[in-house]
Amino acid sequence: MNPLMAARAYAATQGAGETSAGAAVTSGPDFSQMLKGVMGDLTNQTRAAETQMTQAVQGQGSMIDMVTAVSSAEASLETVIAVRDQVIQAYQEIMRMPI
Repeated sequence: MNPLMAARAYAATQGAGETSAGAAVTSGPDFSQMLKGVMGDLTNQTRAAETQMTQAVQGQGSMIDMVTAVSSAEASLETVIAVRDQVIQAYQEIMRMPI
């Protein structure tokens, strides 16, 4: 999945139509809210993977559940890294523009 498509899909599922203090109704959350949500999801998936690994080491969990949780956390991390790279690239392009 293209990282930008993933970010747009995530933004579409988050509180559309929210307003901030004195702001007009928008079609979705602002960029900082989207980043907070994505980072929160990444943190939750990472914690779930750690929990599954701990249970597997203790002999209480399933190896399949652990691998699935780790793969999900890895995919989320790769998406966040790809979006970060795109944001940095866009910033660099803007800085190269003549005034």
